[in-house]
Amino acid sequence: MSDTRILFSNANYIYYLFVRIFLTLAVTMMSVAVGWHIYEATSDPMALAYVGIAQVAPMWMLFMLTGWVADNFSRRNVLLAAMSVQLCTYGGMAWLMKDGIQDVFPIYVLLFVNCCARAFIGPAIQSILPNIVEKKLISQAVSIASTIWQGAMTAGPFVGGLLLAAIDVDIYWVMMVAVALCLVSISRLPELKATKSNTRALTDVVEGLKFVWGNPYVFPSMALDLFAMMLGGVMAFLPIYAMDILHVGPDGLGVMRAMPAIGSVLAGVLVSKFGYGGHAGKALFLALIVFALSILGFALSETFWITLLALAIYGGSDMISVIIRSSILHLATPDDLRGRTNAVNSLFIASSNELGDFRAGAVAAWFGAVPAAVIGAFSALAVAGIGYWRSKAMRELKSVDDIN
Repeated sequence: MSDTRILFSNANYIYYLFVRIFLTLAVTMMSVAVGWHIYEATSDPMALAYVGIAQVAPMWMLFMLTGWVADNFSRRNVLLAAMSVQLCTYGGMAWLMKDGIQDVFPIYVLLFVNCCARAFIGPAIQSILPNIVEKKLISQAVSIASTIWQGAMTAGPFVGGLLLAAIDVDIYWVMMVAVALCLVSISRLPELKATKSNTRALTDVVEGLKFVWGNPYVFPSMALDLFAMMLGGVMAFLPIYAMDILHVGPDGLGVMRAMPAIGSVLAGVLVSKFGYGGHAGKALFLALIVFALSILGFALSETFWITLLALAIYGGSDMISVIIRSSILHLATPDDLRGRTNAVNSLFIASSNELGDFRAGAVAAWFGAVPAAVIGAFSALAVAGIGYWRSKAMRELKSVDDIN
């Protein structure tokens, strides 16, 4: 039996995929809707920057606690509790926006609470996979899960844009349905409690930080993603480009939001079938260079189809990086440290995305969207160059299986 057939005969792996799909649909639809509604209400790029801050602050505040929780309590129950909180925040947004946004501050508060829940979800859901899949199947499981996840990333923004144009603020009720389906899928998983630590001291809580910092593969892979996306990410520019540069409206914004995920799915399918060229380190740095060049293409484009192509390449190159980095993280981390290590990883991911949104909104407010995107492209290129120079272990890594 092939590895793929073995994976898809695993009921727990299927439930895990369902959770990733429904969660991603909810989160991506929220990103489209909240960005559109807040920019529509304020016409202020800084308002989009504050969206990023409202979402990343909980990650910084809670990451040490969330990882410890994922390593000491049932990961299934952690997910059930956190997603129940998310369900309530989407309902709150639907209620607050039913007559239009009168004050954006309550929206920021709900985003903050939502991301407090996401801070617990990240380490728990990232730690599940090695508990339900054999070690020899991890790389294949990561590739399939990442591709399916990106499929949801494709559908979420596209459907979100269409729903935004059709039903406006009622889109938040649809998000509630997606999270409810997540809860049903999670309830079918086993307890998924990791090997419990014998101590509950502060040193136990910070053990994940010590592991990440000391591992020659884990920290460089996290840092590359953090700085490349934080300094170069373009997603916060999309409402501005849709409204002020390309003039394509909310449905066009949905298509733009979907294009990185379409590129990711295509790249994920190709990597799953053909691999990434037999040298993981070189593939990672080449993907980062292509990522930076795609940002430059996006920044300078004034034509809708060229913008979409650049965004697809942006997503595809990032997907190659995601598969390599995720495989490294799963294979290099002991099970009793997965929650705390994945909490650090979640912090890095959230910082790269949400602080990247803040950086993008702030620089766009100061210099304009196009100059801000150009600066981001050259910053991402610099990250790739510095990372290649500083990380010999990553540069020389031929296969992620060599980490064992």
